[in-house]
Amino acid sequence: MPVRIPLRVFGSRPWPEQEPTWRDAKPALIASALKRALARPSGNWFVLGASRDVVTGKPFGLTVAGREVVAWRGAGGELLAGPGACPHLGAPLCDGAVHQGKVVCRWHGLALDGKRFGGWSPYPAHDDGVLAWVRLDEVGGEEPLPEPVLPVRPPAGSVDAVATVVGRCEPEDVVANRLDPWHGAWFHPYSFANLSVLETPTERDDKFLVEVTFRLAGRVGVPVVAAFTCPEPRTIVMHIVEGEGTGSVVETHATPLSPGPDGVARTAVVEATIAHSPRPGFAVARSTAPALRPVMRWAAKRLWRDDMAYAERRYALRATGRLPG
Repeated sequence: MPVRIPLRVFGSRPWPEQEPTWRDAKPALIASALKRALARPSGNWFVLGASRDVVTGKPFGLTVAGREVVAWRGAGGELLAGPGACPHLGAPLCDGAVHQGKVVCRWHGLALDGKRFGGWSPYPAHDDGVLAWVRLDEVGGEEPLPEPVLPVRPPAGSVDAVATVVGRCEPEDVVANRLDPWHGAWFHPYSFANLSVLETPTERDDKFLVEVTFRLAGRVGVPVVAAFTCPEPRTIVMHIVEGEGTGSVVETHATPLSPGPDGVARTAVVEATIAHSPRPGFAVARSTAPALRPVMRWAAKRLWRDDMAYAERRYALRATGRLPG
């Protein structure tokens, strides 16, 4: 096929005849990479959701690690956040409204502008243009950082989409899933083929380097080389480093929620896909971004329906002391 066309026809073995990867997917190697990731500083920042989820004129609510959080847009469009309970009688502020940059409680009309009011103190918030973050120092217990630890992202003109999936697990189970690239072609054969791990993490160079073909239809796909790294303990990032879309990023963020009614931990996986290409035709993709985003979210959620089963299984085994390795 002409070099200007990124698609390739590839060959691959039938699913049960693939080369087994269990010998390479050493539990100790994955555990060591996870331990290093969990030890990195986060500055107490947690992802709330997509930036575009916090819209002008409407409060956004989420319970992070058992703490109710409300976020909204100030008069200048800036991201503001604070405790989700009204300081008057405890009403849920996320059920209120936003008027002239203030979140207004629907029980008695108390309006908060993001400044301290009695015992109610705002939380630091950060909008990176793709994701909305909140800093919870009491939850994180680390030395605070002025901004979240962000990976390198592609330049302006990219197309981004954010998908959220909630599962019965903890953030470390989500990160552990991504630190096992060997399961890709086995667990997601509808998306990946011919997966090969080229490099594994070391203390000096803490990343996975993976060669893989993204399936599009039948035996047509896009071959790339991707690097997986953990910039902080609740995030793992895939950068496309060779092939079509070089510079594109998939950021997987794990935000702890409150335990469910069954007492089991809950975690929100907030995955941001930021696509980029230097090809002239990518301008068409940018112009159709509103139509592309639902497709990108669907693809991310499709993978995470499987991967959440992986993370939930790991959590269940870990919680009962039955995790192998």
